[in-house]
Amino acid sequence: MSRDFRKPLFAALLAAPAIYAAPAYAAGEQNFDIPAQPLAKALNEFGRQAGVQIFFPRGAIATMRSEPIKGHMSRQAALARLLAGSALTVRNDDGKTVVLGMQEARHDAVAQSVPAEDIIVTGTRESGQTRFTALAPIDTFNGKTVNSTVSSTLHEKLAQLVPAFTVKRLPASDGPQFVRPASLDGLSPDMTLVMINGKRFHRSSFINSGSQAPDLAQIPTFGIGRLEVLRDGASAQYGSDAIAGVINIILDTKPGFSAFVQGSQYYMGDGASVQAGGRAGFALPNGGHFVVTGEYARNEATSRSHQRDDAIAFAAANPSIAVPSLVQRWGNPEGRSFRMAVDAAENIGANVEAYAFGTFSTGKSWSDINWRNPSTNSNLYKTTTVYPGFNLNTIYPAGFTPSERVRYDDIQMVGGLRGGKGSDLSWDISGSYGSNATNFYLDNSINASLGPNSPLNFYLGRNVQQEFNLNADGVYRLALPFLDRPLNIAFGAERRVESYKIRPGEYASYAVGPGAAVGLAAGASGFPGFTPQQAGAWSQTSYAGYLDVTAPITEKWSATAAIRDEHFSSFGNTFNYKFATRYEITPMLAVRGSYSTGFKAPTPAQLNSTSTSQGLDTNTLLVYTTGRLSPTNPIAQFFGGKALQPATSRTITAGGVWKTSWGLSGSVDLYQIQVDKRFSTSPTYTLIPALKAQLLALGLSQATDYSTISFYTNDYNTRTRGIDIVVSYNHQVGPGRLDATVAYSYTQTKVTSGVLAGNTTQKTLFEQGLPQHNATGSITYTLGKISVLGRGRYYGAYTDSSGNSTGDIFQRFGGIAFFDASVSYAMNRNVTLRVGAENIFDTYPQKALFQYSRGLNYSRNTPYDTNGGNYYARVDVKF
Repeated sequence: MSRDFRKPLFAALLAAPAIYAAPAYAAGEQNFDIPAQPLAKALNEFGRQAGVQIFFPRGAIATMRSEPIKGHMSRQAALARLLAGSALTVRNDDGKTVVLGMQEARHDAVAQSVPAEDIIVTGTRESGQTRFTALAPIDTFNGKTVNSTVSSTLHEKLAQLVPAFTVKRLPASDGPQFVRPASLDGLSPDMTLVMINGKRFHRSSFINSGSQAPDLAQIPTFGIGRLEVLRDGASAQYGSDAIAGVINIILDTKPGFSAFVQGSQYYMGDGASVQAGGRAGFALPNGGHFVVTGEYARNEATSRSHQRDDAIAFAAANPSIAVPSLVQRWGNPEGRSFRMAVDAAENIGANVEAYAFGTFSTGKSWSDINWRNPSTNSNLYKTTTVYPGFNLNTIYPAGFTPSERVRYDDIQMVGGLRGGKGSDLSWDISGSYGSNATNFYLDNSINASLGPNSPLNFYLGRNVQQEFNLNADGVYRLALPFLDRPLNIAFGAERRVESYKIRPGEYASYAVGPGAAVGLAAGASGFPGFTPQQAGAWSQTSYAGYLDVTAPITEKWSATAAIRDEHFSSFGNTFNYKFATRYEITPMLAVRGSYSTGFKAPTPAQLNSTSTSQGLDTNTLLVYTTGRLSPTNPIAQFFGGKALQPATSRTITAGGVWKTSWGLSGSVDLYQIQVDKRFSTSPTYTLIPALKAQLLALGLSQATDYSTISFYTNDYNTRTRGIDIVVSYNHQVGPGRLDATVAYSYTQTKVTSGVLAGNTTQKTLFEQGLPQHNATGSITYTLGKISVLGRGRYYGAYTDSSGNSTGDIFQRFGGIAFFDASVSYAMNRNVTLRVGAENIFDTYPQKALFQYSRGLNYSRNTPYDTNGGNYYARVDVKF
């Protein structure tokens, strides 16, 4: 598709839904002739004769039969006669699509044994789909389940609910301790698309190990009505990033008022946390809603550390100096946050609805980084001719531990018009804006090259990610005489503008002062500020159009095909497609499969930004400086760097799904994801004196600033294979109700070719850096006012390494299991009290022996909490 043709096409697609609106379905009487037969077949025949799509829980009515329906009547009357005595009820009827569900108020055996099925909206643009009828594997969690965990952040809650979803801890790691990377199916964090109410959520301004993903911690969990996790490639439907799958957060729109307060603390006595929130929902006069949610969290720091070996030696050699008993803390950072969400919609005319929703969050967090030892950091502690009367021992005689601090603001706003409900064509036109901005600070440090003129606290700079999207989406339901249900034709267009900015820090944070000439370290020790040379603003624009068709080939067989063409200003065009199919063997058993291509576009930040960090060599315990350069930086190009291209993927899935009339359901899905030209951090290149001299001879004076350098590259390929198994049971057991779920995930990633295949460190971390085997299981029993929850979590073995200036050291960590428990008591219809504990047996993982000299007890890259048991109490109020 040529670029000249693409923009007019985008404009035409953008306008099409707005200039076409079919008349709403006019209810009237008609002739029906439906013989007595199994109820499921009778309902399908009703849909054919009435000219509507109909969705219903087949397994729940597998043994039921219908009475004959014959005569001239309205379709509503005909449907009521079919449903009489069946425990089915109409959940939604827009004139073209009818969704049925079990009557929740019924107390007979059928209603008690079959839970209502959730209608899903992710991975499909056909209304009325459920987890059972979906053509791809999808998990759903209601707001109550999401908020059943102690954590105040969404990514940590998901890690306890979805075994294929992992979150690393990363204490004292120059940023990732504040924005923790989360991964689905072992792929990069930015290979999972995040949406709110079906609209793309923006990225974080922070880049971690080559990945720039959305920060799920910015979304208020108390405002969630439902959460859907699509475990299938979906780039042909949604665009860039949807390689591993899609996380779609659906905000709660129900009227009513609710609030909660929760307190928790680790068994060790630290990490106290207080959370509180409220939600108010109002019904608007014309059938709309207005809902506002706010929540606050205060999390104190934890420490799972011991005294560093070099601190013990320093204290022994300098008995007159008061050395703290713990010079450096490794654990959770301290933080404060406030998050809110707003969701509103109202009918403004004939079959047209205006809507708007958004989220906002602000907060701050801080954490220790590496201790500076006076006896080994001669580039900090020495008297020089430049500053003859100055020595750092007068300020920090026992060394110093810099404290990294961030302040962040995050906002997402979406507004639009949608219409055509009940007609053959429904449409949605929207615009959205998202921004994530982070200010970086460093306290209790020094720029040694400035000597006595250096401040001790620094402003390091600011990163800003901004995104602006325009979307036009339509769905046309085309009735064809040879199909049981109408053909579902979805189409649309999108324009996206993504920008990234780096603002420099204060001069002293990056200055190369006079003392640098005599060996005093330049820049704020611990995290040099962003320099004017690093600062800048970059952007890219993309245009896309898509077509997504779902066909009910027979009553039991359905298929979908989707295509998407997209052009990016930074690298050009990409075309992707997807095919999926499902066959219902019986009303309780179906098989499904899909094949799709996908892509991950490089972001302006990945293409252009540069960062500097400092680390600690676990052998020498000396600080070293690492530069992550733009791939087009001349130094990076000296080592083979070049402009990034999009990573591309090919995904195939196959599986089955089942359910029963007595509450047991489940699914088994196998998948393979091949990702080519995958980009992450290149091998680390050590700038030995000879190399620095060679680079200086080429006029690259920046080489003197670094001990090692790396850059982003996409010159390697990976293959990920796995299996996901989910089994659920929801049934009346004795006098109460039992709700149990077990989920297991196996994920294996192999580096198949490229530069990484020859790099032992990166290859090992990609293939073994996350557990291959993960499982979760929960069981809830509710009896009257009391509900008891038990949850188990298992994480398999993984490998970690410690980066040093002279090489890497590896350690293999075995599998580990954690158990959680809680009891809820409904004090009355408005107030519920819950008490419990996570990691109730206070289980700790193996200690990280390869990093022991740093004072670190446990691996920085653990995909689970390493702080031990955590007990809590929570009160929920609703009215």
